Amino acid sequence: MLAALKQRFRTWLFRPRIEGGTIVLTQRRIFILPTRQGLALAFVLVLMLLGDINYNLSLGYVLTFLLAMMAVISMLHAFRNLAHLEIRAGHADAVFNGETAQFVLHFHNRGKLPRYQLCLRDGDGNTISFDVPAQQDSKVAFPVPAMQRGWLALGNLTLYTEFPLGLFHAWSYLHFDTRCLVYPKPLAEAPLPPGDAPDGAGKRSIAGDDDFSGLRNYVAGDALPRIAWKAFARGQGLQVKQFSAQADEELWLDFSDAHDRNDEDKLARMARWVLDAEALGLRYALRLPDGELPPGNGMTQRDECLRRIALFNLPQQTPA
Repeated sequence: MLAALKQRFRTWLFRPRIEGGTIVLTQRRIFILPTRQGLALAFVLVLMLLGDINYNLSLGYVLTFLLAMMAVISMLHAFRNLAHLEIRAGHADAVFNGETAQFVLHFHNRGKLPRYQLCLRDGDGNTISFDVPAQQDSKVAFPVPAMQRGWLALGNLTLYTEFPLGLFHAWSYLHFDTRCLVYPKPLAEAPLPPGDAPDGAGKRSIAGDDDFSGLRNYVAGDALPRIAWKAFARGQGLQVKQFSAQADEELWLDFSDAHDRNDEDKLARMARWVLDAEALGLRYALRLPDGELPPGNGMTQRDECLRRIALFNLPQQTPA
């Protein structure tokens, strides 16, 4: 109850809103308050001033006002560390449920002074810190755990700094209209359903498990046993072994063929089918209760199948 009231008050006071394009942090978007250390310093300065007045200490006045001036300059530097930064949201690649989505944000500093100790925090407490060099563009990836399939929104972020002395907390709210698609987490293993011979197609060479035909780059979701670990040890990066065989199959990945207890398990099985069918080089099609996707192969077919599986039965999460 208290957290809800606090959130409502913050929304009324600061009026955060969803934005697109580039955000420029003007003075109207930046808020600043003393930290605990700043309040403690203010309390000490008051005690020092009272002592100076009581004992008429000339050097005490000098020290007190010197420390007060230092605190004021610290406040100005905290504000300047955020002022006039330009921020825009970049692209977020799709991930599988259980992985971490990386939302890319671009920070452009037109000023001649670098920005130090900037921090980004979301509502769940995920935080990263970074610097932005002078007159440069910095790309920052903000990690957000993907906990369920569908569209994952970046949500409201707080950009803040306590540079240089930690006496003042300066912050601004960012809320970009950007989302990341989360695919269902595929099953570790799931045998492919039987294929159908396409009319008039005859036999053709497709990928199978008989003869080694080469390597291709690793794609998220590929089965670990197919990774070429020897090539990885030679410094060639993650690659996946491909095999060729003679076959005349064309796969229909049908929702009704997934005999699992609930829809989420069926979708997880279908996600594994899509990944395995693509890894084997098959022509495959998708059939869900809400529509079909014609046969095809390649990364475009793979991504469209996974997209339809991820958004199945989620009418409120269609892309904008």
